[in-house]
Amino acid sequence: MGIVRQLAAGLIAATLAFSVAAQDAWQEGKHYERLANEVSASSSEGIEVVEIFWYGCGYCLEFEPYVQAWKEDVADDINFVYLPAPMNRAAVEHAKAFYASEAIGARDKTHDAFFQALAGERKSLNSASDLADFVAGQGVDREAFLKAYNSFGVKAQIQRAMSVLRGAQVTGTPTMLVAGKYRTSPGMAGGYEEALAVVSYLVEKERGTDAE
Repeated sequence: MGIVRQLAAGLIAATLAFSVAAQDAWQEGKHYERLANEVSASSSEGIEVVEIFWYGCGYCLEFEPYVQAWKEDVADDINFVYLPAPMNRAAVEHAKAFYASEAIGARDKTHDAFFQALAGERKSLNSASDLADFVAGQGVDREAFLKAYNSFGVKAQIQRAMSVLRGAQVTGTPTMLVAGKYRTSPGMAGGYEEALAVVSYLVEKERGTDAE
């Protein structure tokens, strides 16, 4: 994904420059929506930016290099959160795999690999055993992964993710939430780069609100 990430970084830089120069281009109700009720995906401080994704989503796979490039240049006041979307039976298992990997400090080894396997190669990894075998192939301790996968902590994170999806009325992936107040997506914004430009615009909007 190195070449794709470099390309994404260049496109994002150009798009964000445009967004700063033409902020009036992003319209509420068209490129983004204000949530009826605020939601929060974490307890950390800062302006929360959430990417809601599913490892089996082809659009999420295409979007991910852009997100990773965008994340590299964000300011210290940004609290970026990955939120796997447990929207169906398989997605629940994949969300548990994300949180289990995170719990044992293995997300750097598994995140891109899960995307490639599930969205890119359409592998059938829909059980704890299959997912554990897969992460073992990525150099992750299989038993540690399974213990985390079946833990109360991961189950609680799944419930919280479901609550965020309900509160933000998320119906598809990828979706971005900003400051618990706004929802946008590549579909709403008009593309991957545009979605991140809208996110940056909303971040600046939130900074202006905080300064008032």
